[in-house]
Amino acid sequence: MLLMVNRYNQGVQVQATVCRILDANLDRAREGLRIIEEWCRFGINSVQLTNECKQLRQELASWHTPELRAARDTPGDPGTELTHPQEQQRVSIEQLLQVNFSRVQEALRVLEEYGKLYHPTMGGAFKQIRYQVYTLESQLLGYQRQQSLADSKLYFVTSPIDRLFNVVEAALQGGLTLVQYRDKTTDDRTRLATAEKLCQLCHQYGALFIVNDRLDIAMAVNADGVHLGQQDAPVSVARELLGAQRIIGSSTTNPEEMQQAIEQGADYIGVGPVYETPTKPGKAAAGLDYVRYAAKYATIPWFAIGGISVNNVNDVIGAGGERVAVVRSLMQAQHPTLITQYFLAQLNRRPSMPSLPPDYSDNHA
Repeated sequence: MLLMVNRYNQGVQVQATVCRILDANLDRAREGLRIIEEWCRFGINSVQLTNECKQLRQELASWHTPELRAARDTPGDPGTELTHPQEQQRVSIEQLLQVNFSRVQEALRVLEEYGKLYHPTMGGAFKQIRYQVYTLESQLLGYQRQQSLADSKLYFVTSPIDRLFNVVEAALQGGLTLVQYRDKTTDDRTRLATAEKLCQLCHQYGALFIVNDRLDIAMAVNADGVHLGQQDAPVSVARELLGAQRIIGSSTTNPEEMQQAIEQGADYIGVGPVYETPTKPGKAAAGLDYVRYAAKYATIPWFAIGGISVNNVNDVIGAGGERVAVVRSLMQAQHPTLITQYFLAQLNRRPSMPSLPPDYSDNHA
């Protein structure tokens, strides 16, 4: 009899503990979803994504029974005193969303496993909810990146120099929102470390970070996407590896390559080289005629690139270019912040923006 009583008491204690675990993780999942929902509602004004978040929260609420709430013991919970320095700050909306998606997914996994001890259908229900949250994450983060891409007018493509980080940060301070790390010669260890630091820097300023050519490095540093040349991996292969939420760009030099990139599912294309440039040795200039063609026929965001400087950017704009990519104009600039602001002023058609002083006019793309 005593053994039976002990087993009964143990069972009651285990059940109470399970209820506490379920209650805590239902709270955690619902709070994380509410944070995500607020951005869907007020940040991107998406009725669809807001409604998906709301429906998920309501489904979680239907499982949050009075019995589970009654098991709550906040004063006796040792976890309330635990924290980590990374929880004290958020450097961007992207990081805030990513952290909360992770929080929701971890909580749902706990609910899925412990729910099997509480209710016969709870484990399966939360497994399906977890998959729905994975899909929501892809949709929202992909939307965020695509919106940022569409809004970006100036694209900074880097080249290896000693003061790389200083130049990139100065450009970011000038309003730059899109950076590509391009380095064809440095060893892989250095490239990986540089890409990781640049990615963190770009995300700190809310800018997109793209890696040239290297899918492996882009994936390793959690870059926003990759840019591919005509001799690199096909867009379809990159999409399979990176998934739908990452950005894939493609270089094009003529209408045929443009059409092929669009059909393969590229998110944006480079159009050029508009002028001859040492960054593309031996490559004949495509000229402004190709810019005019892109302005008329391109159905995805595109950036005129190649030899574009403060001296000729208005010619490119006049030919229909609404976005440009530059290399030397910023890499060799004495004042990258001012050059960035000048380019953005021209691309955004701000007539009140003064011309650059004469000593700034010798920059090249």
